[in-house]
Amino acid sequence: MTYEGFAAAWPERTDDVGFADKMNAMPKYVVSSTLHDLSWENSTLIGGDVAEEAARLKEQVAGDILVHGSATLVRALVADDLVDELRLMVFPTVLGAGKRLFGDTSSAKAFQLVESRPVGGDGVVILRYGPAKS
Repeated sequence: MTYEGFAAAWPERTDDVGFADKMNAMPKYVVSSTLHDLSWENSTLIGGDVAEEAARLKEQVAGDILVHGSATLVRALVADDLVDELRLMVFPTVLGAGKRLFGDTSSAKAFQLVESRPVGGDGVVILRYGPAKS
């Protein structure tokens, strides 16, 4: 669902700072078991063994590989020790119910806070976590 929303919105966007051009030009790796054709420029479909494909990408791709909008994918990557850093955007809103980001896990993964940064004046913070030092 994330890919479909992004692919519907970004190709038509323009801006004065070039962010839309960068977003459209960058390589995109789409993990899906339901999509078959990707229309957004520079998009590559990943299916099959996601952990194996993610490990291969980490070896081949220079720079950061980001995950946008998939708690299921993040949980799988964390479980397979394929996450080098977590960047969480926290909004000060109490919902009372909803999906947990990490859900029930079979094993604990330790991270430590690397940076916290407020953004805007509404209490939103970005938290960066790296692997915990042993």
